[in-house]
Amino acid sequence: MTNIMKLMKQAASMQKNMEKMKDELANQTVEFSSGGGMVTVVAKGDMSIQSIKIDPRVIDASDAEMLEDLVLTAVDGALKASKDMAAKEMSKLTAGMGLPGMNLPM
Repeated sequence: MTNIMKLMKQAASMQKNMEKMKDELANQTVEFSSGGGMVTVVAKGDMSIQSIKIDPRVIDASDAEMLEDLVLTAVDGALKASKDMAAKEMSKLTAGMGLPGMNLPM
């Protein structure tokens, strides 16, 4: 019975730490650029997009498809970097607990 109580206490502590980590990640940002810096996207650690900057020189009405590709590439890269950052932080929290595949709930 003592082991169950200890396990429940650890689970409650981990849940509290995960909530704290989610709050901290929401305040951290990552940046990704495409087109040699023509489009830059900033994503937060909670995988939300904070900002998109587009260099006016890349805006060409006759080639909207290129701009769309640059934006898509930058957004994908920023979201991947955000996800990687969250996974890295989660691995610190779960280190040594034997919980493979544990993902941060978003």
